[in-house]
Amino acid sequence: MSDTAMPQQAYDLAGPKDYFALLKPRVMSLVIFTAFVGMALAPGALNPVLAAVSLLAIAVGAGASGALNMWWDADIDAVMARTVSRPIPSGRVPRSEAAAFGGFLSLLSVFLLALASNYLAAGLLAFTIFFYVVIYSMWLKRSTPQNIVIGGAAGALPPVVGWAAMSGTAPLEAWVLFAIIFLWTPPHFWALALYKRGDYERAGVPMMPVVKGEASTRKQIFAYALILAASGVAPFFIDMAGLFYLSVSAVLGACFVWLSWKVLRADEGEQGPAKKLFGFSILYLFGLFAALLVERLASFYV
Repeated sequence: MSDTAMPQQAYDLAGPKDYFALLKPRVMSLVIFTAFVGMALAPGALNPVLAAVSLLAIAVGAGASGALNMWWDADIDAVMARTVSRPIPSGRVPRSEAAAFGGFLSLLSVFLLALASNYLAAGLLAFTIFFYVVIYSMWLKRSTPQNIVIGGAAGALPPVVGWAAMSGTAPLEAWVLFAIIFLWTPPHFWALALYKRGDYERAGVPMMPVVKGEASTRKQIFAYALILAASGVAPFFIDMAGLFYLSVSAVLGACFVWLSWKVLRADEGEQGPAKKLFGFSILYLFGLFAALLVERLASFYV
């Protein structure tokens, strides 16, 4: 899709909210939260100024990734029902402006984190943006049904970046957080793909249900749910979390497995169980990280 394919007068309607929409604010909010939990769990006292600036840089980097993703995917966004109203395919923002906007924010976020924190955190943030835009968006998304599996690394890195921003290190504990999000990503997105399969078919995106069919996708969702539930309790067993977290993660993991079982046993074309799993998966990830944060905050008063 080229800018000239859209009427010029449509661009005049673009406002701040349209450019804000390019940042994928809902996705960005989860990135910010998981990064903040990584910051809070890092050893030592949390410097509020350093944390605020670092979190701003990570948020800007996440938004930049979203804008560059929308720039690259404008052609397929235009034929998918759930994305057709985005700023570029709807004609409110030119593709070239979205690319420039995303590129500027990418550089700004990395330099800001390098100046405010350290080069390890800035390097990890730069790699996250590169991986999401180049490796996932430009390569994996349109070439393999494993796109989400490998590409999920980008969405799993924010807590590692946050941890590194506060401590200058990226120890095992930070990578355990990475592993949880990494394993959460496939069942989360495949649940969405099950009931949005038609969108991906029209766009020519080789999501798992399109390439391997619903039955295979349901089996893989359930397999990932079992592994995810086990990894979700891992922080307790490496002395990273306490009994409160263990209880929360065990209950949430059991619910995730149960809903995945319902997806596995659903009839061909039945969308209800997949929709429920997709919705719960967001609550699951938020609940795990919230429990870690609550325990960390409680430790200051014990």
